Amino acid sequence: MPGPRLTGLGGGLFCGAVMLVLGLLTEVLFGASLTVYGVLFLPVCVLTALWVRDGDLLIAPVVVPIAFAVGLVPVADEGGGSTPDRLMGMVTGLATQAGWLYGGTLVAGVLVIARRVRRIRTANRRLAQERAGKAAS
Repeated sequence: MPGPRLTGLGGGLFCGAVMLVLGLLTEVLFGASLTVYGVLFLPVCVLTALWVRDGDLLIAPVVVPIAFAVGLVPVADEGGGSTPDRLMGMVTGLATQAGWLYGGTLVAGVLVIARRVRRIRTANRRLAQERAGKAAS
């Protein structure tokens, strides 16, 4: 598959940084619309699951919910600006946008499992060909 190959840490940093930028842009352009933020979360999940390298596949479904929470910080605003208000906005945002969070995590998980199955099948096929080659000689 063409595209970047991110390590587990790189995948987490990529996902977190992109979601933070998207959260800031959502706040500025769309008035902190949680629906827009949720919709933008899905392609980031797909890219993270596709771009992480094969050795770190299982990290993608772990980092996407964390990145969702990181990017939710600028979007979640309960009117004030104090820490308790922002914390309450985070809790409310996570509770009301759980569908997007679960959906993105599910998408990343399914892509990771599909990539893992394909990787195992390819390795098994290669091993069978090597055994057949040794048996023939």
